[in-house]
Amino acid sequence: MSRTPLHVLVIGAGTGGMCLAHGLRRAGISVAVYERYRTRTDGLLGYRVGINPTGCRALRECLPPELFETFLATCARPPRFFNVLTEQLHRTASFPLRPDADPTSIDQSVSRMTLRQVLLTGLEDVVHFDKTFTHYQQHDDGQVTAYFADGTSATGDLLVAADGTHSAVRRQYLPHAVVKDAGSINIASKIPLTDRTRSLLSDEVRQGISLIFGAGGVMGVLHVMEFRWDRRGAVKPGIGVTEASMIERWPGLLYDNTRDHINLIVWSTASRFPANVMELRGEPLTRIALELTRNWHPHLRELLRSADPGSVVPIRVATSVPVEPWPSSSVTLLGDAIHTMTPGRGVGANTALRDAALLRRELVAVEAGAKPLLAAVADYEREMIRYGFARVADSLRTNGTNGDDPIYKPVIGRLAMLAARGYFSVTSRVPPLRRKFVDQLYNYRGA
Repeated sequence: MSRTPLHVLVIGAGTGGMCLAHGLRRAGISVAVYERYRTRTDGLLGYRVGINPTGCRALRECLPPELFETFLATCARPPRFFNVLTEQLHRTASFPLRPDADPTSIDQSVSRMTLRQVLLTGLEDVVHFDKTFTHYQQHDDGQVTAYFADGTSATGDLLVAADGTHSAVRRQYLPHAVVKDAGSINIASKIPLTDRTRSLLSDEVRQGISLIFGAGGVMGVLHVMEFRWDRRGAVKPGIGVTEASMIERWPGLLYDNTRDHINLIVWSTASRFPANVMELRGEPLTRIALELTRNWHPHLRELLRSADPGSVVPIRVATSVPVEPWPSSSVTLLGDAIHTMTPGRGVGANTALRDAALLRRELVAVEAGAKPLLAAVADYEREMIRYGFARVADSLRTNGTNGDDPIYKPVIGRLAMLAARGYFSVTSRVPPLRRKFVDQLYNYRGA
């Protein structure tokens, strides 16, 4: 049996790593998190992430109850529609989403920076900032030591790689597990929500999440993020007393500059972007987005021009290459560190949360003496590998996330675009097909 008490080292204070840390702390298991960023406000963390029922259940399982309620209170207004639009803002389809009362049965929309601040709350003594991981060493007694660029080290019973797509732990542990370019590039932007920018959108678009199938193989997604606090950080009128009290007591808002905004992301196959696009930021990127969308509706182009220049960034879409199971040891991985996926199905963060909850359950069993540590790690990895790489494959099959998608081809692309629009149009207009589509959406994202 494993030595007691168990001590777990987590490399990376991202969504999955912090969820795991909360779950372990809540179960009485010793944990320490090592984060390369210097402070809790560092990092490009201002964009939307959708937390689906799978992710919500994992957070509810791992977080202290009041912190989970704070998470719900700091989410944006949930989308009421899933829309499919043309580049001229013509509606191809609109699917009303379920107005479920249970907040864990619907998709929650949250700013990445806000979620980061929620997950850092209460673990100030656990998270060690400015710790860039360099390598690890496994010892004969079963323990493992992590080494950092500042010359320090930490030793524990299990090292968990939660350090994302470019995981340094994975490079050492599974050098054959590679991440490849998916062949598409996003330009992400954040537009302040003002009376003017609000007026550029219909009510249905403003209250939904909208996928834009643009002619010529240029895609987009648009989502309005409205929170329970105003530009001054004060709770808005009409917010319930309980939620208002949570927000006012929550220290995370001191570190979070998130305010109401519109996320607009434009993407296409990588060949349509300049060779140096990943080196650009701000205005030069906005000009590239405007050139790609020169045939888009004037309202969409005005939104692009209204973006906060500091928020406009390029994202090269990547995907993990599946690997065969490996012998389990005192090192394991979760989230993007092992199964990076495209944003095609919107489940990357949620799969990391699922990993965290599953690994927590296995480690609780170890701490209780129900199974040895290596058996628990093996059980976790067997299940995680199965669903994780299945999600990777699903995301690559989604329209437009793979640079080789037919939608980007010069001639066949027009036919592929018409087929995609036709599918959504028919599905949204035939009640049995519409219900089936929404059911499948929820079943998948809540799996």
